[in-house]
Amino acid sequence: MNIAIQGFEGSFHQIAAQSYYGKQTTVECCASFAELVRKVKQQPDVDAGVMAIENSIAGSILPNYSLLKNSGLHINGEVYLQIKQQLMVLPGQTLEDIREVHSHPMALLQCMDFLEKYPHIKLVETEDTALSAKHVAQKKLKSTAAIAGKLAADLFGLDIIAPNIHTAKNNYTRFLAISRNGTAPAPDANKASVYFQTSHDRGSLAKVLTKIADAGINLSKLQSFPIPAKEWTYYFHADMEFESLDLFNKGLEHITPLTEHLKVLGVYKKGITH
Repeated sequence: MNIAIQGFEGSFHQIAAQSYYGKQTTVECCASFAELVRKVKQQPDVDAGVMAIENSIAGSILPNYSLLKNSGLHINGEVYLQIKQQLMVLPGQTLEDIREVHSHPMALLQCMDFLEKYPHIKLVETEDTALSAKHVAQKKLKSTAAIAGKLAADLFGLDIIAPNIHTAKNNYTRFLAISRNGTAPAPDANKASVYFQTSHDRGSLAKVLTKIADAGINLSKLQSFPIPAKEWTYYFHADMEFESLDLFNKGLEHITPLTEHLKVLGVYKKGITH
């Protein structure tokens, strides 16, 4: 399959795509999430997309929820990826040789406890972790290291001289698998992403949430967004977890009359951590 991702070859998006669709997956690299959505919608040779939606430390990527809602695309599944940062160099280089470290500002920040042990090393901010690794390899930059994921080291022939240098070991990003066409839920599907709008009446949202709980459904995510054309009114993105499809369908029947608009973005199997 050819999967659209945000970022460059060797990025964490590619790792997530291969984790979900398999190691033989090829990727269509996109400069932005908006381009990713556009290619999934319009480009025939792109089978699907993988898009980051939230991080366990940084929180939700709010623009991506709006992109998804307005795209007409469907959620087919999800994958949770532990973000492991590696220090990589040209073969033969050692930690003592390094004078500069190149990476995305967020990756540098994630590894600051390690980097502060080497105050003589200059930190250089770049636009992407994997692209930093690619530049070190292609330009044969001696005395220069990159911080990126293991896949980048494998792709560009770099040696990892300090593995897992990220400070927070519980740093996970959740990615969604999205496509033009929805698929029938698997019999063991146990999660759904839904957006809905309620009236502006007092207690309208509370009534919906009560019905969800009464149906035996766990609300694992609730995110509100303003509706631009209507002042002080909101729609909500909800991720629901349940034990069976029947339970979810009955829950939908109960909450639909309480909403002004409701759309199911996808029903899928809860992701596992890679």
